[in-house]
Amino acid sequence: MPTIDINCDMGESFGSWTMGQDLEILPHITSANIACGFHAGDPEVMLKTVQAAIATNVALGAHPGLPDLQGFGRRAMALSAAEVYSLVVYQVGALQAFAQTQGTMLHHVKTHGALYNMTARDVALARAVVQAVHDVDRGLLVYVANENMARAAQDIGLSVAFEVYADRTYQDDGTLTPRSQPHAMIEDVDQAIAQVKRMVREGVVRALSGRDVPIAADTLCIHGDQPGAVHFAQRIRAALEADGIAVRAV
Repeated sequence: MPTIDINCDMGESFGSWTMGQDLEILPHITSANIACGFHAGDPEVMLKTVQAAIATNVALGAHPGLPDLQGFGRRAMALSAAEVYSLVVYQVGALQAFAQTQGTMLHHVKTHGALYNMTARDVALARAVVQAVHDVDRGLLVYVANENMARAAQDIGLSVAFEVYADRTYQDDGTLTPRSQPHAMIEDVDQAIAQVKRMVREGVVRALSGRDVPIAADTLCIHGDQPGAVHFAQRIRAALEADGIAVRAV
């Protein structure tokens, strides 16, 4: 039976400011990428999100980003590999501590926003990220969607889960269409479902050019901050399960 994990970025509220619909979306996903206080989140939000994920049997993941609350971690920064190593250790270690206080452990790590994009361009930064994950806990999975991260993680002996997207379009090289370009986002849930089914069952995705591009699909990202995110996640999971695709954590 084909299987897929459904992951979602969450824990991105801060103080009295709320972002996303974490509690509503948790029943429809199988793993949570929880912000660690740098690009979003704060200690109280981290703890509450960990507790909510445990209550819904959702696997816990750290979602480290750049130290840029104002820019939500989506603005590139000039950082050395050593600096990237330190900030990833700090964030993954922090979320791991929250998990341990609740009697459980982390399952995976997925980098956020500009930090992830920086690893796609700079192999030294990708190696710094995976070295940090390895040094905190070599048993952690790394969710990847670029070649630098995948190769760096595998080279150091970490297990990887290849990530795909339901609400994003793809280019001929298998990369996501930049958000700054037209048709980058998929807002029609039926189109998203059809895309995911092909990725899981056939190992291909239809690029904007019309070309079928090979792709590996272990985990599916749902963006919890998009309009109608809960309905989107609910419809996709129900459609996958109705089609005989098992939905469970990697």
